[in-house]
Amino acid sequence: TWILTSYIVANGIMIPLIPYMGDRFGANAAQITWTLAAYSACQFVAAPIWGRVSDRYGRRPVLVIGLIGACMGYIILAYSTSLFGLYASRIVGGLMAGNISAAFAYASDVSSTQDRAKSLGMIGAAIGIGFMLGPAIGGALAGGDAATANFMRPAFVSCGLAIVAMLLVLFVLPESRSAEQRFAGEAHAASRSPFVLLAQLPRLRAIMIAATLVISAQAILESISALWAYKRFGFGPRDAGLLLLGLAMVAVIVQGGLVRVLVPKFGEQRLAIFGASAYVIGLLVVALAPGFPLAVLGLLTCGAGVGAYQPAASSLASRQSDDTNRGAVMGTFQSSSSLARIIGPAISGPVFGIWGSSAPFLLGIAFIVPAVFILLNLPAQQELKT
Repeated sequence: TWILTSYIVANGIMIPLIPYMGDRFGANAAQITWTLAAYSACQFVAAPIWGRVSDRYGRRPVLVIGLIGACMGYIILAYSTSLFGLYASRIVGGLMAGNISAAFAYASDVSSTQDRAKSLGMIGAAIGIGFMLGPAIGGALAGGDAATANFMRPAFVSCGLAIVAMLLVLFVLPESRSAEQRFAGEAHAASRSPFVLLAQLPRLRAIMIAATLVISAQAILESISALWAYKRFGFGPRDAGLLLLGLAMVAVIVQGGLVRVLVPKFGEQRLAIFGASAYVIGLLVVALAPGFPLAVLGLLTCGAGVGAYQPAASSLASRQSDDTNRGAVMGTFQSSSSLARIIGPAISGPVFGIWGSSAPFLLGIAFIVPAVFILLNLPAQQELKT
């Protein structure tokens, strides 16, 4: 979790700054959010591949390669002077981002079936802590004035944190897959492609569709929140970072503490439904809030919703795997997150520009409501044919 936290902090440092960088380079709202979509589009293509590679060669090599790619992306970002540089940095980072699927697979490897939701909740909490601290650090490093913000300094700090994470993987983290498990994964590699997995496992397919819808709404909120705060309330990078800090703090509390209590009591499916429903309520409050205080309450509700939903959904997906294909299953599942993070940013900017500041949040609600119905009617679990 410390390794993943370092990596996510590095990524989180730059997220609230990209809209301000794009604005400095003369980009409109759509072009700004499309830079975020570019990263996810590349990750969508790469995540299932990295998951399968981690099944065959181990989790550690994939984590190291992903962190090297992250460093390359941050260096490009540090020296960017145009919108082209922003896109290039995001594309490089996205193609090399095998970390998340390998990290979730690692957590599944080292936990029992009964404790898997708790372990994945800890991974989710690490991600939440990263997104909690990252934007606040990035905003502080860049400064409070959008016109004079320093973007090179945060980019190099992100690069340094990625290097720290890579060193921890190399010298501290033990491999979670034995040679026998990696060989078994290779023997069944042909049957572990994303298309075969989704064809044979309708429950995984339904979970992925629901996850794509929910995370699309989350990506809409995340991609537009800094621009929304800037245009509606005049927030600079520092204030926008603090806003995201509060949102992530609630998610971390739920993922790191409450999930381990709630899953045994309600189960993963019910908890995922609750989290998605809470997100709907939060988005509705943000969209209709007449002022900042009520909008903050809506954002905090969204944080609680995603904190409950993500580990529950990840645990549901991991239950569709076995020891030979866990990386492939989790990589395929994580590709739904990558797809969602293409969809959300791709549409949030244009919707914001055309219909105003409340429209993206209402659109997010339209994504989540069908997901709740899917989660309420999941197919029965099936064994994978080998």
